[in-house]
Amino acid sequence: MQTLTQRLANPTRFMELSRAVLPWVAAGACLLIAYAMYLVFLVAPPDYQQGETVKIMYIHLPSAWLAMMGYSIVAVSRFGLLVFRHPLADVSAKAAAPIGAAFTLAALITGSLWGKPMWGTYWVWDARLTSVLILFFLYLGLIALRSSLDDESLAGKLTAVLALVGVAILPIIKFSVDWWNTLHQPSTGFTSTVDPSMRTPLLISAVGFTLLFIALHLKAMQTEIVRRRVKAMRMAQVERDEQRFSAGAE
Repeated sequence: MQTLTQRLANPTRFMELSRAVLPWVAAGACLLIAYAMYLVFLVAPPDYQQGETVKIMYIHLPSAWLAMMGYSIVAVSRFGLLVFRHPLADVSAKAAAPIGAAFTLAALITGSLWGKPMWGTYWVWDARLTSVLILFFLYLGLIALRSSLDDESLAGKLTAVLALVGVAILPIIKFSVDWWNTLHQPSTGFTSTVDPSMRTPLLISAVGFTLLFIALHLKAMQTEIVRRRVKAMRMAQVERDEQRFSAGAE
């Protein structure tokens, strides 16, 4: 009996399932994000030290979480390509990279906006900030390398090597505030240290943005599968035209 992973290895079955699931995931993302923003701006109180600027947290933290989750998806997908030759592994990795890069950029921008009133500057070469910036450049490197090669197989293998080497940045980002004396605050531990009036919107926002990532990833994978099918059809048509031309010339 085939496992779910094996069944989804068939692009046609994946397209059928993702088309059924995607509207529900997207709707859930929109509803949760909208509700979270309602709580953030109309219910959640300002922080006694940070004032209204604390509300940047409700976008910054989910963005930072998804920046790391996105790269994890890229790395696991690339591992699946190299080791298991999963047919959709390369599709998943290619689709996840731009989305992860977007959330990483959002984390950097919101972090800078949050840092200005707290630290007096938009940017410092802090261990956490610098490691997240390196993650952003890794994303850009993967996207650039993947798009610079026409050979799908070679591009997949080379980006797989880069992605797996770059995965070392994830524990550095996670534990940088513990390993070094950084200006960035340590882990929030919001499950125990943040008041429920702030913790609840933060959790809802995190779940909503995670669903948004999943919806974007599924849609990007669908688009990539269609692109490859169209490319294969065009190449097949070119081969048929060349064969007819050769037969006519003879």
